[in-house]
Amino acid sequence: MSLAIKQVVSTSVNMVEAAMIPSPDRAAIRALARRSESDIVAELRAALATSSASVDAVTRRGLDLIRKAKAEGERETLVAQLMNRYRLSTEEGVVLMCLAEALLRVPDNATANALIRDKIAGRHWAEGDDDDSPLVVALSARGLSLGSATLMLDAMGSKAKPLNLLKSMIRRSGEPVIRQAALAAMKLLGQQFVMGETIDAAVKRADKEKSELASFDMLGEAARTADDALRYFDSYAAAIARIGKGAKPGDPHANHGISIKLSALHPRYEYLQTARVRDELIPRVIELAKAARAVNIPLMIDAEESDRLEPHVDVFAALIDAGIADGWTGLGIVIQAYQKRAPAVIDWLANRARARGVKLSMRLVKGAYWDTEIKRAQTLGLSDFPVFTAKLHTDLNYMRCAQLLRDCQDCIYPAFASHNAMTLAFVAELFAGADYELQRLHGMGEGAHDALVALFPPPRPVRVYAPVGTHRDLLAYLVRRLLENGANSSFVHQFSDPDVSAEQLAVDPRSVASAASSNIATGLELFEPARRNSRGYDLGDPGVPEALVAAIGAARRADLVAAPIVGGVARKGKADPVRNPATGAVVGQVIEADAATVADAVAAARKARDNWSLAGGAFRAGRLERAADLLEEHDALFLGLAIDEAGKTLVDAVAEVREAVDFLRYYAAQARADFTYPVALPGPTGERNELMLEGKGVFVAISPWNFPLAIFLGQVSAALAAGNAVLAKPAEQTPLIAHAAVELLLEAGIPGDVLHYLPGRGETVGAALTSHDDIIGVAFTGSTEVARMINRSLAGRDGPIATLIAETGGANAMIVDSTALPEQVARDAVASAFQSAGQRCSALRLLCVQDDVADTMIEMVAGAMAELNVGDPSILATDVGPIIDDEAQANIAAYVAEARAAGRVIAEATRTNLPAGGHFVPPVLIRLDHVTDLKREIFGPVLHVATWKGGELDALIDAINASGYGLTLGVHTRIDGVAARVAARAAVGNVYVNRNQIGAIVGSQPFGGRGLSGTGPKAGGPHYLHRFAEEKSISTDITAAGGNAALMAG
Repeated sequence: MSLAIKQVVSTSVNMVEAAMIPSPDRAAIRALARRSESDIVAELRAALATSSASVDAVTRRGLDLIRKAKAEGERETLVAQLMNRYRLSTEEGVVLMCLAEALLRVPDNATANALIRDKIAGRHWAEGDDDDSPLVVALSARGLSLGSATLMLDAMGSKAKPLNLLKSMIRRSGEPVIRQAALAAMKLLGQQFVMGETIDAAVKRADKEKSELASFDMLGEAARTADDALRYFDSYAAAIARIGKGAKPGDPHANHGISIKLSALHPRYEYLQTARVRDELIPRVIELAKAARAVNIPLMIDAEESDRLEPHVDVFAALIDAGIADGWTGLGIVIQAYQKRAPAVIDWLANRARARGVKLSMRLVKGAYWDTEIKRAQTLGLSDFPVFTAKLHTDLNYMRCAQLLRDCQDCIYPAFASHNAMTLAFVAELFAGADYELQRLHGMGEGAHDALVALFPPPRPVRVYAPVGTHRDLLAYLVRRLLENGANSSFVHQFSDPDVSAEQLAVDPRSVASAASSNIATGLELFEPARRNSRGYDLGDPGVPEALVAAIGAARRADLVAAPIVGGVARKGKADPVRNPATGAVVGQVIEADAATVADAVAAARKARDNWSLAGGAFRAGRLERAADLLEEHDALFLGLAIDEAGKTLVDAVAEVREAVDFLRYYAAQARADFTYPVALPGPTGERNELMLEGKGVFVAISPWNFPLAIFLGQVSAALAAGNAVLAKPAEQTPLIAHAAVELLLEAGIPGDVLHYLPGRGETVGAALTSHDDIIGVAFTGSTEVARMINRSLAGRDGPIATLIAETGGANAMIVDSTALPEQVARDAVASAFQSAGQRCSALRLLCVQDDVADTMIEMVAGAMAELNVGDPSILATDVGPIIDDEAQANIAAYVAEARAAGRVIAEATRTNLPAGGHFVPPVLIRLDHVTDLKREIFGPVLHVATWKGGELDALIDAINASGYGLTLGVHTRIDGVAARVAARAAVGNVYVNRNQIGAIVGSQPFGGRGLSGTGPKAGGPHYLHRFAEEKSISTDITAAGGNAALMAG
C-alpha cells in the first residue's frame, strides 16, 4: 500500500463508526504534521524576513534585557541556581531529578532509606561554599552531600570541610537523618514551583503579588480511571469558585484565571475514542467553562501531546459552538510552537472566531514533551516528526506564530509564555503599542521578566502560571521543569551560567543558520545502515486510521483458500471454513495437507536444500528484503487478515505486520553479514584457516495463532536466511494469513522447492513432520506440553540428532515496590495483561505489589481496566478483542467462574459490545493469597494480583523462579539497585524496567525464555540465526602455493 493511503476516503462504516470523520477544513493543519522540517523552516525564515521587528532592533532590545537581568542576578530563580550547580549533563543532576520524582511518595522508611542509598552513594556532590547560596540551594547541597558522606565513609577526609563537621553526627544518627535532610531539601525545591498546597492558599499568596496575575493549574497528570477524572473535575470546579470570589467585572484578563488539562478530565482522551470524548468529556468542559464565565475568570485549555492536538481543537471548537465565547473574551487555548502545525492551528482558530464573531484568547508556549514526541515517532516507525528537532527551529516557529497573532488582534487576545529573553525582546518589539500579556512559570524566569517590565513595560501585568497541589502531586510537573531548565541548551540554564556573557546570549534566531540535517534518526532510519526499519502508522493522526480501514476494505477477498503449496503448486482437497473469532463469520477456507502431501514436500525440500545453502547469504538476503518490501506494499491485505482471522485490533494488526517486516530485514542483514563469506581465523604462517556457516538441511516451522504472521515469518525467514529448506505449518486457527505470506515469499524469489506450506492439525500434519527421519530441526512456538511432545518425537527417530528451537508460555510477573508511580503501573500493567486479550506469550499474568502501597495500586489498575472497550476488533474504539476459539474461551471462562465462586475476583471489565457468534472473555482481576498460588498459565485476559512485604524481595523472586517458567518479568521501581537485583536474580529471558513487558522490538529486545518457557536462542537477536546453521572449518596449507608472500617480502 503506497503512502497515498492518507488520501483515501473511508468507506467502511463499521470500523469508522467509533472514530472521528476527518474535517476537510483542517487540511492545512494536517499537511504540516509530517512535512519536511527544512521546507517548513525555509518558509518560516521567508515570512519572518518581512517582520516589522528587525533582527537589529530585537538584538539591541534583547541585549538590554539580558544585561539588566544579569545585573539583578539575585532575583534569578533559585531553581536555576540549583540546576547550575547540578546540571542534567552530570550524573548528580539526573539523581537529583530522580529523588525529587520519587522520594516524597514512599510510605515506608526502609524503602526511603534504600532510595537514598541508591541515588546518593558513589556520586560526587559539589559542596562548595554555602555561605552565599540561597537556602534551597544550600540545603539541597547539604542534604545530598550529607547522604553521600554517610554512605561513603572512606571518602571522608580533611578536604571535605563541611563533612568533617558533621561526621560524628552522621555516624550517630545514620539514615533517618539523611532521609529527613533529603526530604526537607526536596520539599523546599518543590515550594519554588508550587503556589500553594490548596487553591485557597495559592490565591492568598498570589493576591500578595500585586504586580502580577496568576493562571492557576491544579496539579495532577492524566486520569487513568473514572474516579481520577471525577476528582480532577471537582478540583477544577472548586478552584473556579474560589478564584472567582475576588474577580472583578469587565475584562476577564484583569483577573486571576485557571488552566485545565483535558486528559485529567477523561481517562480515554484520545483520537480513537472520539465518541466518548464527544459524549462524556465535552459536556464536562462546557460546564467548567460556563462556571468560569459566570465568575469572569479566564479559562485556558492547556496543551498536551501532539497526537491529542486535533481532539484538543475539537473540544475547543465545541466550546465556541456552545456560545461560551459569545460576548466574552475569557475562553482560551494553549498552542505549542514546537509543533509544526502551530501556525495552521492559529489560522484555523482565527477563522472560527471571525465566523462566530467572537474574540478568543491564546497562550503561545514552546512545548514541554519534546523527548516524548521524538521517541513516540521513532517507536511508531514514522518517516518524520510532528515537532521540530532543533531548538532553533522551535524559536523560529514561535516567532512566526507571534507574527500571525499580531495580525489576529481582532479575534485573538495573545499571551506569550517564555523565559527566553530574546523571545521576549521579539514580542516586545513586534507588539509595541498593541494589547498582549506575558506569562511565566511560578518560580522561574523572574529575572528576564522583571528586566522587561523595567525597561519596556508591557501593557498588562505579567501572568504567572501557578501550580496548586501537594508535594505528592508535584512530581511529574517538577520532572518536566527540571528537564527543561537543566538541559545545557536551555536559555534559563545558560543565563544562570556566569561563563556565558550577555553578548553570547543576545542572538536573534533569524541570524543563526540551520544545520544541514538533523542528527536525530527518524523512525524509518532508526536501525540504519544495517537495515531499514518497518514503516508504521500514527493511528492518532486524523485520517490515517480511516484511510487504513478503506484500504483494508478494498483488499479483502471473499475467495481465500489456504491450500497446501508443494514445489510452488497448490494442492487440491476438501475445504473447511475458517471463521472470524469475533463474529463467527466465514472469512475463507482451508485445505489440510494429507500424508502424501507431507511426504512430497519433505522429498522436494531434501533435494533443494544443498543448492539453496550454496547460494550464499547475500543471494538469500536479497530475496528476503524483497519480501519485506512486498509485505509493506500489500500491508492492507495482511492487516485485514490479522483482524478478520486472528481477531486483532487495528493497533495490534499494525504491530504484527511491522514485526514481520522487521524479522525479514533483520535476518536478511545477518545472512548477508555472516553467511556470505567465511571468517578468517588465526594460525601459523603458511596456513589459511576459515570458518563458514551453511544450512543444516530441512527445517520445520510450526507457528502459533496469536502471532500468525510475525512469528510465522520470523521462523520461516530465519531458517531460509541460514540456508535451509523449510516446511511451514501454521496454526490450524489461522491458515489464511500464513498462506498469503508464503505466496508473497514465493513472489519475492524464494524457490518453490525450498519453501513448502502445509496447513493442518498438530496431531496429523505436525506429528508427521516432527517424526520424519529427514527433518534436521524444528522451530516451534506454542505450549510447553506440545514442545515436550515434539522433543520426544525428534529424539525417538533413527535420523540425525535434530535441533529444537522452542518458545513456549510463561507465568509472567511484574514486581512493583513502593517507589513506583501508580499511574505508570496502571498503564503498563493493563497494557501488558489485556492487550491482544492477554493472548501473548509475554503477557503479564501475576502482578506482585508491595503491601505498603497495594490498595492504591490495585484500585488504580482495576479502574484503568474498567475503561477498556471489549468487542469486535473491526471497530476502531475496541481495546480487547475475542478469544481465538470456543474451546479456549470455555476454559478461561470456567477458570474465572471458579475464582468468582471462591470470592477472589477483584474486578471485571464491563464496557462490552459483544457480537453474537464471537468468543469473548472480559478482562478480570483475581486476588491470590501468595504468588505460588498461580499453578499454570491462563492464556487470556486474566490478571492475578498478590502482595509482598518490603524487605522480602529475594523471597519473592525465588517464589517466581520456582514456577519453572522464565519468559518475561517486569519491575517498577525508582531504585536502580532494586531493578538491578531483580534483573540479576530473575531466571527469565526478558526483563522490563518501568515499562510494559510486551511488544519486543526485533533487534532491540531479542525475545525468548528459559526453563519451561523455551530453549533459546532469542528470536530477533544476534544468536538466533546461527542456531539454524552448521559450522564448517577449512584449514589449507598454502606453502605449496608459494607460502606467505607478505612474510617472505619482509
